[in-house]
Formats: sequence, structure tokens, C-alpha cells
Amino acid sequence: MNGILPLKKPAGMTSHDCVAITRKLLRTKKVGHTGTLDPDVTGVLPLCIGRATKVAQYMTDFSKTYEAVITLGFSTTTEDASGEKVEEKYVDKLPTANEIEQALRAFRGDIEQVPPMYSAVKINGKKLYEYAFKGEVVERPSRKATIHELELIGEVTHEEGTVSIPVRVTCSKGTYIRTLAVDIGEKLGFPAHMSFLIRTASGPFKLEECLTFDEIKQMIEDETLSLFPMEYALSTMPSLTVERELEEKLQNGAVLPQVDEMTEDRLVMYNKDGEAIAIYQKHPEKPGLMKPEKVFSR
Repeated sequence: MNGILPLKKPAGMTSHDCVAITRKLLRTKKVGHTGTLDPDVTGVLPLCIGRATKVAQYMTDFSKTYEAVITLGFSTTTEDASGEKVEEKYVDKLPTANEIEQALRAFRGDIEQVPPMYSAVKINGKKLYEYAFKGEVVERPSRKATIHELELIGEVTHEEGTVSIPVRVTCSKGTYIRTLAVDIGEKLGFPAHMSFLIRTASGPFKLEECLTFDEIKQMIEDETLSLFPMEYALSTMPSLTVERELEEKLQNGAVLPQVDEMTEDRLVMYNKDGEAIAIYQKHPEKPGLMKPEKVFSR
């Protein structure tokens, strides 16, 4: 099988667990995921199957959309509900709508985040969570992220000295929603953590298109399972459809004159049948030319 399988990731599994199960179900080793989701997090996890594994690296660049709940009142070691309490401050009343909007507005656009200790970011050759498991805290350089959308999406609730604020976030890759929750809480004057998170979109893939493992198993039995074509994952990139006589040159990795359609760093080359042949990039050493970054075998 070749294509993209949008999985509705269950809670309690790592992204690698999901890949392993899918390999067994589809009886193929060529399965890759497109960006990790923490075990507690559910939602959209597109998996690349067969020939489509070649586009996994581009899919990790997709913007992601999440629905999250920010809980004010206490912070945790992991910045989510799975960690131990670190700091606690009783919330005696609901923040006003204006206070919440001001706090959210402060994080729209380009921001900087310090990666949480419980994350896979490497410092001095070790993943941060390896330090965290030993109780060590190390200096972490801040990283840039972009918050495209950050909106309140439901009722703000007050219970037992805590306040829960439901939000929707659309953001660039590498954004830590846990850290965003903590920072928004700090803006509102309280320790906070992310108490719930679901990914509802990854690039063009939406939650309603995703399948559970049970649904995938049933479709395999019924022989009705179909995958999204690899081209669907490339649909947001600049593209050019080429004539038949140029196809063979592209397949052979020819260096070509740069074309007007290359408005960004990459250009997807399609044949007349709508099949992706190759992804070209601006030549790093020869101005005015372009070379293949990825050629898709038939």
C-alpha cells in the first residue's frame, strides 16, 4: 500500500507504538509518522505508508491545530495533568472575559518558548526528559514558534480553587502547548498547567477524516481501506505540471534552469496525470538553477 493513513491516535500510546501496530496491521515495514504526540494526547496523527514515507519530512512542517484546556491554580513538573504539583495558588474567582482576551492576545504571532524539561529536545547529546527523570534541571535555549490562532472556544469554569479555560490553538511545528498554557497562566497571575489536549488538524488532515485502530482493522477485513494519495500531503506546496518529454529528465535527477513557479525554497513537479515526480530546490551553489531534493520512484 502507498499513501497517507490519518490515524486518530488513542491515549496511552506513543507515536512509535502507533507505527508498530500499523506495520503489523498492514503487513509492511514502510510506515513512518509525521511528528510525535505525547502518550496522553489524542487526535490527528498522519502515517505515511510505502512510497509515501518519502514525504514524511515535509509533513512535519505542517501547521497544527489543537483544542486544549488551560487550568489555573497549580503547576506541575511536566506542565500537564500527568505531573506532580509544583506550585499552588487558590483561584477565588473567574478571570473576566477582557482579562482572558488580553492574555491570549499577548501570545498570538511570533513568540519564544523555553522547551519543557519533560521533552525530547537534546541538550549536550541527551534528551531533556533523561535529565528530568534524574531530577536534574538544565539550561535550555529558547526557541521561536508562531501562534497563528489562539481563541477561547467554550465556557470558563470554576471548581475547587481552580479555573479551566478551553482554547483552540493553530501553531507552527515545534510549539509546546503545555508551555503555552503555563505562560498564559502566568500572564493571568496564576500557576497553571495543560489539563487536556487533542490535535484536531495537521496540515490538510482533519480529525473527522481520521480512523481508529478498530476502524482500520474492520476496513482491512472488509477490503475497503483506502489511503489518501501522497500528493494530498504536498498540496500546500508550490507546484508545476510538466510535459511528458521532461518527465524522464526529472526521474533521472537533472539539474534544470530555475522557473518562475519556484517562489519558495521547494517546488513539487507533477506529470500530466497529477502524480508527483520530484521535489526540486534552488541550487545551493549555482544561481539560476534548481536541482532535485527528492525523486519519487515508480
